[in-house]
Amino acid sequence: MKTARKASHARAAWREQRERSNLCIMKFMRWISLTCGRSASRILLRGIALYFLLFSPTARTASRNYLERALGRTIGWKQLYRHFFCFASTIHDRIYLTANRMEQFDIALDDHINLPEYTCRRGAILMGAHMGSFEALYALGRTRPDLKVSLVMYEENARKLNQILATINPALRHDIISLGQIDTMIRIRDRLKNGYLVGILADRTLREEPSRNICFLGSIAHFPYGPFRLAALLRCPVIFMAGLYRGGNRYSLHFDALADFSETSHEDKEQYLIAAMDNYVRFLEKYCRLAPYNWFNFHDFWKEPMD
Repeated sequence: MKTARKASHARAAWREQRERSNLCIMKFMRWISLTCGRSASRILLRGIALYFLLFSPTARTASRNYLERALGRTIGWKQLYRHFFCFASTIHDRIYLTANRMEQFDIALDDHINLPEYTCRRGAILMGAHMGSFEALYALGRTRPDLKVSLVMYEENARKLNQILATINPALRHDIISLGQIDTMIRIRDRLKNGYLVGILADRTLREEPSRNICFLGSIAHFPYGPFRLAALLRCPVIFMAGLYRGGNRYSLHFDALADFSETSHEDKEQYLIAAMDNYVRFLEKYCRLAPYNWFNFHDFWKEPMD
């Protein structure tokens, strides 16, 4: 049964996870990546992924729980390692995407939805997840004048990484909107008015925000109302977006029409909101099965809330 209930500390466990990174090591990785190139620096990723696999038992357990749901079978260390390595690869590639080194990548753009049609009119919200790389689209948008992309993000749990990336290309801060600030909604509204595609990740709850129980990969999970209520208040179209890492230097960007709140009446808004959340979870499940190693929630996503 799908019910609405208050998100608890248990469901916001991802916010309590300490950023397990050393700033000096991250600076070294930035230097060696930009100096020696992507192929050479990727050799180090093998050891980094193995280290976190061996010494992060909470993340390892969460990875196993998720992968067995997505793959529908018992998994071993090989699959766990592949999950951690896929995550490490997308983080590493953010260095090059931030530095505008697009020639390093083969990015396929799913064009069955005409994104420039939205940017030349009213903009749209791209409802994504912690899946693959949103930065692949963000970087692609900087090379195309018909694709203006901005990203709403919670920066606190990856402060060191964001600090490193900001030194590579400080100008990108203009297109980042911090989640949870007093002017967040105003900034999102202004970007939409200027024809931006505004990316929001909607698979994690923040603080004590309301959430809804929805069946995801066979069990009840908790998804926040916030991103969908925001879209309803701003009366804008919503598109599901997944930037999947396909191995090597390959990414594929996928888009699915999720909802359009621009013509929704006040009486029907709640009904449309519920339908949008159901569609979001359906698309998320689809891509988790299509590319299971791309979903990066290394905490107990299905954990029951505390009373």
